[in-house]
Amino acid sequence: MLPKPAMRIVFTVTNELNYDQRMQRICTSLSSANYEVLLIGWQLKGAPTLINQPFKQKRLPLFFQKGKMRYAETNLKLFFYLLFVKCDVIGAIDLDTILPCLLVSKIRSKKIVYDAHEYFTELEEIVRRPMIKKVWLAIEKFCVPKIKNGYTISKSYADLFFKNYGVQYKVISNIALLKPIPVIQNKERIVLYQGAVGEGRALFQLVDAMENVDAKLIICGKGNVFVELKNYIAQKKWQSKIELKGFVTPQQLFQLTPQAMIGITLFETKGLSNYYSLANRFFDYLHAGIPQLCNAYPEYNAINQQFEIAKLIEQPTADLIAYALNQMLNDEAYYKQLCKNCLKARQVYNWQNEEKKILAFYEKI
Repeated sequence: MLPKPAMRIVFTVTNELNYDQRMQRICTSLSSANYEVLLIGWQLKGAPTLINQPFKQKRLPLFFQKGKMRYAETNLKLFFYLLFVKCDVIGAIDLDTILPCLLVSKIRSKKIVYDAHEYFTELEEIVRRPMIKKVWLAIEKFCVPKIKNGYTISKSYADLFFKNYGVQYKVISNIALLKPIPVIQNKERIVLYQGAVGEGRALFQLVDAMENVDAKLIICGKGNVFVELKNYIAQKKWQSKIELKGFVTPQQLFQLTPQAMIGITLFETKGLSNYYSLANRFFDYLHAGIPQLCNAYPEYNAINQQFEIAKLIEQPTADLIAYALNQMLNDEAYYKQLCKNCLKARQVYNWQNEEKKILAFYEKI
């Protein structure tokens, strides 16, 4: 008897493939389980060479490099590409790729999965622009109820999808792979932020807080406020304490993160996506064995009650950030206890456990 052919899954994202740790984990796990996986993303000018992965990758070339036209071009090209690519399942990653995925799945009678990394219509950059939100909300209302197979990163997001659209999505969180931590002797007083340098991340308040914190701040990542933040830092007398690194690969972050003393996972309370978030970096810091400063939002608070790994604050004002960072940096007993708790928590919260959920999900499909 001939062996059963591998199920072919195509995933679609609108970002740089080299830096998407969640999709790298998911695609690697599925590839290892004998699925044939293709991950499709953007081809932006100046993009680095694709890093080899155990799954296939494809960048769609774009004429428009930013703004509304980039999304329109991406969706149009994605529609025509998906019409002809060999696949059994189409995986739409977030709302900005969902429409062409759904349309092609109907035309070709293919199965479709929705993977919501965010609650997209409640992102700050969407919420503050009523007309833009109206468009994305219309897309969400049209598409999401039609996609019964899906998963998202937190129980809070899953509850919102069920409340608003009646779909019961699984929870598969953005948790790092459990592996040995690089040993760092005599750490510097480094505060680290890694992730999108975008709206709603309290980065300007963090920069202001550093005036009163005896430490260095390193910011890794890019996003829609990167240039604005760079200019803002340049105006500060304490700018020498702050380093903007831009994009850093997951491999480089794995070496860098354990060198820091404190990680930053902060959001402004604008939009439910931030309020109910469970960010990649929250688990990346935990797995590096470093405590973090974090919002007292539901998902973070729930984990912190189980394992106290973070200092939680209600609002990310510059004064509160500075006070909390100084407490963590200067109270040695408190800091060491947080570090020990991180090592315990990573044994429970890790990709080896989440991987079982993603494999069970696709096995059921």
